[in-house]
Amino acid sequence: MTPNDEGKPVSTSLVTYRQALHDALRDEMLRNPEVILLGEEIGIFEGSYKITEGLLKEFGPERVRDTPISEEGFTGAAIGAAMLGMRPVVEIMTINFSLIAIDQIVNHAAKIYGMFGGQTSVPLVIRTPGGGGQQLAATHSQNLEVWYAHIPGLKVVAPSTPADAKAMLLASIRDDDPVLFLENLSLYNTKGEVPEGDAVAEIGKAKVTVEGTDLTVVGYSRSAVIAKDVARRMAEQGVSIEVVDLCSLRPLDRETICRSVRKTGKAVVLEDDWLTYGIGAEIAATIQEGAFDYLDAPVRRVGAAEVPLPYAKSLEKIALPDADALIRVINEQLDATRFAR
Repeated sequence: MTPNDEGKPVSTSLVTYRQALHDALRDEMLRNPEVILLGEEIGIFEGSYKITEGLLKEFGPERVRDTPISEEGFTGAAIGAAMLGMRPVVEIMTINFSLIAIDQIVNHAAKIYGMFGGQTSVPLVIRTPGGGGQQLAATHSQNLEVWYAHIPGLKVVAPSTPADAKAMLLASIRDDDPVLFLENLSLYNTKGEVPEGDAVAEIGKAKVTVEGTDLTVVGYSRSAVIAKDVARRMAEQGVSIEVVDLCSLRPLDRETICRSVRKTGKAVVLEDDWLTYGIGAEIAATIQEGAFDYLDAPVRRVGAAEVPLPYAKSLEKIALPDADALIRVINEQLDATRFAR
């Protein structure tokens, strides 16, 4: 049992991130017959990551559709279905393959509501994993979420825990706008307590997952998990770290970010992506605009090496940000402010 937002106890189950996504899809398919699934190998093979395991058998080929290897084609078909009243959930095998469908996503899904003057909406969800660390090499290990978070008309979410994955997928399927739903490959086997019942998240709200007073760390998806672990480790050394999990990249909860930084006076942004023109740059600008007078030191950023991700495991590990890199920058921030005083 865990308390909900109102402090009341809620029954929970310990499940993996993978299972939480599966359960959300099944729950929505049971609740709403207009929810359909499309994607490569999601039916007979039950998905490359087994998120759709058992769903073809339960719901049949009309609602769980194996598609050709044509991301542009089946994404476009899903947009048309959404315009006519269906609620399609598309699985693109990795975010890298979404580039084949980027015209459909950016120039159609994101713009149809505005271009048609609100006469038709596109209640479409595109689920897609990304991230490195799996030795899938440069073209299969990218974090391209900043490309999509840049686009008005799209919502982009990136849950870090099984509970958030389920709650945010339920919210995404019920939303009338197109949602890009990001899943980091390294999170699929992570476990967490997930509330039973119809717990639906609010898209566009960040969470303070660890309360602290000395410094704020902002992250999302895998980086939010790393940040929580670092906060726990540093608490053992007497350092109080506050962690803000963005959960949603567009809309972005700027107020929660700035409120935390106004409290702690210092900020570090952690992201899996390259720093240049990245999500971290947007967060740094947000803090500069909304909490500048409260800063004791410049905002610092931690991200991936500015190279195509290597295949070799040793090089891949060096290129990706980790807990040690975050701890090093946090200590540099704390040392700088100690000397300043």
